[in-house]
Amino acid sequence: MRELMSSSQILSSSAIRGPRTLLRQIRETMGAGGPTQEKLGSVVRTIAASMVAEVCSIYLRRASGEMELFATEGLAADAVHVTRMKPGEGLVGEIMRQGRPLNLMDAASHPAFSFRPETGEAPFHAFLGVPLLRGGRAIGVLVVQNRATRVYAEDDVEDLQIVAMVLAEMVAGGDLLDREELKDIELAPHRSERLKGAKFSDGLALGVAVLHEAPVQAGRLLADDVGAEEARLGRAVDSLRAQIDGMIEGHEGLVGPTFDVLETYRMLAHSRSWTRSLQDAVHSGLTAEAAVGRVRSEHRAGLGQARDPYLRERLHDLEDLNDRLLRHLSGDGAKARVLPPDAILIARNLGPADLLEYDRSRLRGLLLEEGSPASHAAIVARAMDIPCVGRLEGLRDRVSEGDSVIVDAESAEAYLRPRPDVVKAFTTRMVVRAQRRAAFARLRDTPAITRDGGAVSLLMNAGLAVDLDILPETGAQGIGLFRTEFQFMVSDALPKFQAQRELYDRVLSGAGPLGATFRTLDLGGDKVLPYMHAEREENPALGWRAVRMGLDRPALLRLQLRALIAAADGRSLRVMFPLVTSVDEFRAARALVDREIAWAVRRGRSPPARLEVGAMIEAPALIWHLDALLPLTDFVSVGTNDLNQYLFAADRGNPRVADRYDTLSPPFLRVLRDIRDACAASGTPVSVCGEMAGRPLEALALIALGYDRLSMPPTGIGPVKQMILSIDRDAVRRGLAPMLASTAGSVRGEIETLARKTAVDL
Repeated sequence: MRELMSSSQILSSSAIRGPRTLLRQIRETMGAGGPTQEKLGSVVRTIAASMVAEVCSIYLRRASGEMELFATEGLAADAVHVTRMKPGEGLVGEIMRQGRPLNLMDAASHPAFSFRPETGEAPFHAFLGVPLLRGGRAIGVLVVQNRATRVYAEDDVEDLQIVAMVLAEMVAGGDLLDREELKDIELAPHRSERLKGAKFSDGLALGVAVLHEAPVQAGRLLADDVGAEEARLGRAVDSLRAQIDGMIEGHEGLVGPTFDVLETYRMLAHSRSWTRSLQDAVHSGLTAEAAVGRVRSEHRAGLGQARDPYLRERLHDLEDLNDRLLRHLSGDGAKARVLPPDAILIARNLGPADLLEYDRSRLRGLLLEEGSPASHAAIVARAMDIPCVGRLEGLRDRVSEGDSVIVDAESAEAYLRPRPDVVKAFTTRMVVRAQRRAAFARLRDTPAITRDGGAVSLLMNAGLAVDLDILPETGAQGIGLFRTEFQFMVSDALPKFQAQRELYDRVLSGAGPLGATFRTLDLGGDKVLPYMHAEREENPALGWRAVRMGLDRPALLRLQLRALIAAADGRSLRVMFPLVTSVDEFRAARALVDREIAWAVRRGRSPPARLEVGAMIEAPALIWHLDALLPLTDFVSVGTNDLNQYLFAADRGNPRVADRYDTLSPPFLRVLRDIRDACAASGTPVSVCGEMAGRPLEALALIALGYDRLSMPPTGIGPVKQMILSIDRDAVRRGLAPMLASTAGSVRGEIETLARKTAVDL
């Protein structure tokens, strides 16, 4: 807690003197009318006088990216609209690049300084420049200068930032410049852009941008009644704190953790430095909403560049806190935003609960600046069949609310404000894709049997209650993997026994005779719950997670097993444990199942009619101990996602190495072959439930290796079934066999050639 308090203190601003008089003078100048240039001149003179500065200048960014001097008091008047700097040039360019204030004792000594003789700035040493920020983007720079060699006070920096915020909205609203002058000013991104990222969830979508972080609306920046704004802010903060207190109340002590993370979040909400910053900003003349935006900027400047993941997580907490406060100010603290039709959600990152709050019927796609294919948002997006592209660098600052946006998750690209020809071509692709999906739908009731008579069971991966609604539509033969941790990840508190039992009962009832396989909690690693204590680990993927956590916290795992057994209520039950690394771990986990069965029988409750307990093969260590493991299991499932990352020592959440090693490589294919052979020799049923199973080419390789039970995302079932109906299993088995001896890093190209030669429909 001490460390967090110190970081909060770093974020806190000194008391803002309050540029209310200056803001009122600027507003009066705007209302006086007159030519544009005269109004601009009056504005910079007013600011210079208030700041006791000898120079005040406004620079705005042209569409070309150049920064143009639009108005000045103190520099040469004939330099206005003449002095232009290339993108990134000079101190003004440096401020634009960093998006932060620059406060210098001697401007000319800074390495980025660019001398412009036509401005007559040589005599001036002290320099303070702040960006004009709108919607997270810098559209210009406001500068004050003095002859004296000195550093401007913190209060001066704070005041100038507040003035810059208001000026940015005035420029955008046409109060400072007429429409003719504005036509070449880049108030918001307007050019067509294509961004390359990473595919998180397959699909195509075309719609309008909706920013997950709702911007402060123009026109609500300056307060008419400071006292009323202070009262509004106080009520909203009290409401927010009560909401957060309610999240914690009644959930302590169930499994032993001290709930440090949630307590930390509550501490932030009660932080005096945070509330003082908000109060000071309102006292300066801003509305409560503008004050939140002001404090948000401070948070980003203080922690945005932090490399420490702990501090980065605190920034995420602060961002969420500010978002929640804005909703309370608007009176919608408990309401989800209303989306327009065909909405494309834009965010830096999302938690699973954030995504589920939006109306699925209107949400067409998702674009993220950060994240990974294994992130919570990506997993939920795939489960909800929402196209998603992530790792789009600079996304949030390149798009504005209402922009036309394309999500191309097939090629992992995003198109911002696409040209008409791009939209036309993309629409054609969407039609073709829809036709293909219709063709897949027609195969729903067709058994997945190869041309030479080999039957393949196609199962569906699930994790949310909404998945059950689409099970009949997919043609899946059951749920091969139900990720039970999703219920925990989207909750604000640990789900209690009754809530777990009700969900598992619904899954069993929804699956019916097709059946469902429940994976016990796979938490830890990148799946950190906000209400459970989690120590920072150097390498969480190799740390305290999955069955290790369950065995160390047996109360947590036993509660889940008890809920599963109660939900079965005399029906068949299949349970498997994730990331089993040793035979002893499986023995210990299975012993907990036996204890819970005995507990239920002693109380006169019906045990499952048929109980099957299995293990997921994800840790390479098990590959050389299958002879000891398999006789103890009723079935096993290969988790190719984790097995691949552990086999190649490549973090699948790290963009630099996640795609470096191919699942269609000889080493990985040999491992899969050895697992299949061991299971066949012992008579142990085996399935594959990783992402690999849902991609036609990879599924072709799995079938050639002898796998006949594949579990995949719902969207993969149609394409994989179409592929299966077109193959001769023996032919592809013979074709793949020599590739396993290849010394190449990947045999993907060779498998594609094999598919073409054997007329496989991919």
